[in-house]
Amino acid sequence: MFRLNPALDPAALAGTFAAARRVQIRDFLHPDDAAALHAECRAREDWRQIVNSGDKVWDLDRAARAAMTPAQREALDLAVYAGARKGFQHRYEAIRVPDGRAERAASDDPFARFAAWLSQGEARDFLRAVVGRPEMDFADAQATAYGPGDFLTGHDDAVEGKDRLAAYVFGLTAQWRAEWGGLLLFHDAAGDIEQGLTPRFNSLNLFAVPQLHSVSMVTRAAPFRRYAVTGWLRSR
Repeated sequence: MFRLNPALDPAALAGTFAAARRVQIRDFLHPDDAAALHAECRAREDWRQIVNSGDKVWDLDRAARAAMTPAQREALDLAVYAGARKGFQHRYEAIRVPDGRAERAASDDPFARFAAWLSQGEARDFLRAVVGRPEMDFADAQATAYGPGDFLTGHDDAVEGKDRLAAYVFGLTAQWRAEWGGLLLFHDAAGDIEQGLTPRFNSLNLFAVPQLHSVSMVTRAAPFRRYAVTGWLRSR
């Protein structure tokens, strides 16, 4: 299993979360555990590109993308960027984690084990305390990777029936510069940016749902991808 940093102060973090409806928790895990998850991200070959068109979502494995012609890839890029001009649009890679306890228990996937760890015992008690929601039952999860051209436009995560209490982004990017994009951005009602968080290794960003946010486009200057495990803390 994973190890929570024993130096963290949940009461102090809860105060920050209550005041701002968000908090960044640095050095969340034992550094060896975070490093192991980062290595898993880099080693995996089963990433799937997640792209939407309105409410429809497609995921493309690497074989499917490799089989596309240059013209097809260009047409897909143009459609994605056109969708970002007015509506909700995203493009990134993901490895999904099942929500069910039994499926997670039967899996040897490190990302499933991480989601299961967040959903029980000391880790769940810690998360409940920080977000002030004792009814939090489990964390859903997916590993995500943003490469050049990937982004996520503004949205607030409010989906009826999902019982989302808070969102989280657990950063697994060992080195990053703000100029490379991939920032977690929080928007105000006027459309201005209230806060921008640069990807940071072994940091857990928690924020209440609903809350308008986005991920800025990763630039071609980025020498590697922006890795994270993301999801929501949910009741059942």
